[in-house]
Amino acid sequence: MRLRYLVATGGAALLAAGCAVGPDYKTPATPLPVSWKLEEPWRQSAPNDSADKGPWWKRFGDAQLDALQDQALGGSPTLAIANARLAQARATLAANSASRFPQLGLGTRASRLKISANRPLTNYATANSSTVQNDFMLSLNASYELDLAGRVQRSVEGATASAEQSAADLENTRLVLTADVANNYFNLRSTDIELDVLSRSIALQRRALELVTARHDLGAVSGLDVAQQQALLDTTLTQVDVLKKQRAQYEHALATLTGTPAPSFALPADLREIRPPPVPLGVPSEMLQRRPDVASAERAMAAANAQIGVATAAFYPSFIISPTVGVDSRMIETLFNGPSLLWSVGVSATQVLFDGGRVRANVDFAKAGYDATVGNYRRTVLTAMQEVEDGITGLASLDRATTQAQAAVAAARRVLDMATSRYEGGASTYLDVITAQQSLLTVERQAAQLQGQRLLTSVFLVKALGGDWCGAGAPDSVDPRTGCPAPLRQAAGTR
Repeated sequence: MRLRYLVATGGAALLAAGCAVGPDYKTPATPLPVSWKLEEPWRQSAPNDSADKGPWWKRFGDAQLDALQDQALGGSPTLAIANARLAQARATLAANSASRFPQLGLGTRASRLKISANRPLTNYATANSSTVQNDFMLSLNASYELDLAGRVQRSVEGATASAEQSAADLENTRLVLTADVANNYFNLRSTDIELDVLSRSIALQRRALELVTARHDLGAVSGLDVAQQQALLDTTLTQVDVLKKQRAQYEHALATLTGTPAPSFALPADLREIRPPPVPLGVPSEMLQRRPDVASAERAMAAANAQIGVATAAFYPSFIISPTVGVDSRMIETLFNGPSLLWSVGVSATQVLFDGGRVRANVDFAKAGYDATVGNYRRTVLTAMQEVEDGITGLASLDRATTQAQAAVAAARRVLDMATSRYEGGASTYLDVITAQQSLLTVERQAAQLQGQRLLTSVFLVKALGGDWCGAGAPDSVDPRTGCPAPLRQAAGTR
């Protein structure tokens, strides 16, 4: 009769299980604009947001950059740490999921013991005697927590969301790593171009110094002209040393990002022009599907929401069923006989009656943690919108500035030619030549810097959009306007 009561009690508890306390998770609404504020030469497009956010850097068409990215993805300690965090999160999920199932254990005992004849009497009419006997036992134990308040269910939900958050964090780490590699690489290449500009300027200034020195030796000009040209040359040579220092720092940063000791890493100078790829822009809401940091912030909300349910479940009783079945005998040959059978079934229940407000405080703590993740999610979305708008306006402005800088370089070269001719003809002082040389050097360096800024801003925009926009890999047949495979030509926009 007692066994029936225990079974009935356990069955009723099982029927009640599955009612999870705490709020069900709902993604908070985030106000999103209908479209970006586009200006020429941008236009709206529809990138393939369901595609894998693959090697976006291949859109720049630089083999050296591709090799550095592959090296970074294979040897970066930061990426290895993120992979380990993901493995930990998945292991935690597996551990929490195991709580859904009964825990089984097998126990065995084999002993030989002697009972004391002088032990306390259990019956005053019967004298104790000393015996020596064997004891053999084999038992199967089970333990199962009835998830009456949904504590286990919420724990699994939270662990699942945390594992998904770690996966998003890994993608974000990969995106940030590859963007850092590209930024340092383009900074290095921009510095190479600036050094080339300085090298050509130094050659020009040395020829000018030879000219003015020759004219000074002939008595045609004063020593002031020679001193001015020498000062300009020395200043330019100083700038070379400063740029070489900056280039070395970019090179060392690339070494660290790729997991290579800085003394063992070197990149030769390369003056090839790299053009930023056209980046298609979709509607703002698509970015929520693309950016891994937004996905990570959203999954953090889901995990925090589940913790509210876990904390709330402490208000309700905890039920654990613990059945045991086994055999026990003093002789090994009768261990599996019918009379050797033993069993037990038990249900234990625990209910907190007074804890000084500890459970309530834990629930309040979990709710405050959830509110914090909501605020972080909204901040992440707003920051994402800001970064995309910064990239859009930045590239549009830099495109116009680059065109103007190229025109300024051509004009500065004409001014230098005219100033040199006028000086040689005695129509002007050498100060006009010095000024023209300085102006040419300034606008040529500015043009080189603008080209580097265009590349950096392109990387910034790609990162802001969440990575590659038309899938992984380097397709053999691509649209030259977008760098996307031919099937996506109609879907991708241009700028």
